[in-house]
Amino acid sequence: MEEKTYIYKQEPRKELLELIPSINRGGDILEIGAGAGDTLLYAKENGFANNIYGVELCKIENSNQDNKIFSDFIIGNIETIDLPFEDSQFDVILCGDVLEHLINPYKTLESLKKYLKPNGVIIASIPNIREFKTMKKIFFQGDFRYEDSGILDRTHLRFFCKKNIIELFEEQNFNIIDIVSSNKGLAVRYLKRLRVFKLFLQMFFEEFVTIRYFVVASKK
Repeated sequence: MEEKTYIYKQEPRKELLELIPSINRGGDILEIGAGAGDTLLYAKENGFANNIYGVELCKIENSNQDNKIFSDFIIGNIETIDLPFEDSQFDVILCGDVLEHLINPYKTLESLKKYLKPNGVIIASIPNIREFKTMKKIFFQGDFRYEDSGILDRTHLRFFCKKNIIELFEEQNFNIIDIVSSNKGLAVRYLKRLRVFKLFLQMFFEEFVTIRYFVVASKK
């Protein structure tokens, strides 16, 4: 099993936690790709969760992964391990920038669905390859070079536009409650003087300046 021996620094993903509907707060949260556990600890300490569970591919030494506050923290590949959880156990499942790293994110979403309570939600963030700087690099510079981070992260195995993100969830029988640009309306605010084109901008321009989308979905 791969180990990381350095001190892993990770800011809590507050933007994901803020998307948790009020009805789902204060319950059980499972995070896939939990890293050092910082987001889950923040969730516990700030009323987003009562019991916290994490799954991370790698053991990270000198991190919070061994913190006793976790109900369970599992080291392993989410695509190959059997999770020891009960059906309908979780109010929330977090997948922050995880699904694009998987060989088969469709199968993983399908397998996670059974662990959600009937009114539970899965919250994910997924990079948007349609972002204009990425498209410029590919189409005008003829360069599909992978990078150390970002949309063309060399560890990304799957790429999505907004339409494909919606399909990813709907094909696994999820209802999308909300899908939010990481820019939160920046495109429309930037060109707000062009009121005639506001609807056009909302429908089209946003996708070109969005680095990632946040999805909130429930099972059907």
